[in-house]
Amino acid sequence: MEIKNYSQVYEQGVVDCWNRCCTFDPIDVKKFRKQALFDDNFDESLSWVAVNDERVIGYILATKRKFPYLERGLEPERGWINVIFVDAEYRGMNIGEQLLMRAEMALKSLGVKNITVGAYSPNYFFAGIDADNYPEAICFFEKHGYISGDQHYSMCRDLHGYQLSESTQKKKVEAEAKGYRFIQFNYAYALDLLRFLKDEFGGGWKRNALISMQNDEAEDLILLVLDHDENIVGFCMRKIDGNPMRFGPIGISEKARNAGLGGILLELQMAEMAKKGIYHMYFVTTDEPGRRYYERHGLNVFRSFIDYRKDI
Repeated sequence: MEIKNYSQVYEQGVVDCWNRCCTFDPIDVKKFRKQALFDDNFDESLSWVAVNDERVIGYILATKRKFPYLERGLEPERGWINVIFVDAEYRGMNIGEQLLMRAEMALKSLGVKNITVGAYSPNYFFAGIDADNYPEAICFFEKHGYISGDQHYSMCRDLHGYQLSESTQKKKVEAEAKGYRFIQFNYAYALDLLRFLKDEFGGGWKRNALISMQNDEAEDLILLVLDHDENIVGFCMRKIDGNPMRFGPIGISEKARNAGLGGILLELQMAEMAKKGIYHMYFVTTDEPGRRYYERHGLNVFRSFIDYRKDI
């Protein structure tokens, strides 16, 4: 068995090994290239394969930013373990430990002081560790000093036959009587929306909307809430990763919260999706208060992730 820095001769071997190990998260070569190799910060010196007779039996991908990410910048003291796996028949032979040690030492040499498992924006494969589907990962990382943090939830809903609830219809009428309007995005609001998203929620949200505008899809994907002065006070969209079923983000300006606008906007987006024949909606991550909020609107948890981090 040897551990080598990644090269593209191992591309298919890594994908095949991934699919043997990460059975709940199968990928193909195109997805691996898009989210790993073609990420701005991909670095072959932070990516290793374990090989036995030139067959890939393990892999690790770590990341340290080389290019600033929106308002987060370079996050110079932060690194990530994007993914690690070892073939089942080779576990218990310290291969995972060797891969992890190489990644940690390399990250530390680059000035990293804390490491996050998964949850690398914008191209994460995992929002944390999935304890239900990969319980062995919990044991592995805790054994090596990683500490658990918050839990996050992936949620979904079937939209066959979806209709706005009576309570939401009533709330919409009440909101409109106060001067609010719920509209499909049009480009007359383009600059106002980008400014609103950056000021209220940060550059990541602005980036998602901007990409939809660049692709000329914004009018189909984005809903807005306007106040009586025609100012944008609410926003939601879908398809941020190219999947038409993916919902979010959604947000209401601080000054307009607690008026029920978010729930109306959420249900209007679900209704629009159903009209388009999109009969399933999901999003990848929300926190505990978010879980309770979405459950009130008929969504269910289908997966959960736990934050794991380590200071080095």
